[in-house]
Amino acid sequence: MTDENPDIDYGPLTGLIGTWKGDKGFDVSPEPDGTQESDYYETIVFEATGVAENAEEQRLATVRYLQIVRRKSNDEVFHDQTGYWMWDGAAGVVMQSVSVPRAVCVLAGGTHDGASDEGSPVTINVAAKLNDPDWGVVQSPFMRDKATTVAFDHRLTIDGDKLTYNETTQLEIYGRHFDHTDGNQLTRQ
Repeated sequence: MTDENPDIDYGPLTGLIGTWKGDKGFDVSPEPDGTQESDYYETIVFEATGVAENAEEQRLATVRYLQIVRRKSNDEVFHDQTGYWMWDGAAGVVMQSVSVPRAVCVLAGGTHDGASDEGSPVTINVAAKLNDPDWGVVQSPFMRDKATTVAFDHRLTIDGDKLTYNETTQLEIYGRHFDHTDGNQLTRQ
């Protein structure tokens, strides 16, 4: 991979690059006896990392990210996530790799709207499902048996220095199906 070429086309990912902070987050997560709702704040850092070539045929513009989320109620980190956003300009596909320190990884793929005019909003939608041959979920045996991630949907919109997102992780946990949701509005720092 290389990031030395200033002419790399990051496509719809261009507007992500930078440091973002937001304090309007709301998390709905499962508990053994019901649901926990948490207000949160977070920082997400997106770094342009260049181009990755696959089999001398596919060129992916890559953006690495680190997301740290803290509950407003106690200032403790309750979510730490890292991964990459990738743009395959030839195929017109956006991808997100997600890794969380719960022994769960996701490779989601999808589309984008916008980015044709500089300064216009860009919306990116990616999704993954358990056992999907293209966009899937990998999890440890413990997580598979106790808190299975069934599906992942992530929608974000970049509008200048404003970033909003909504994310749903479908789980089979505590003997029931649960839609774990997160959403926030962030500004570029």
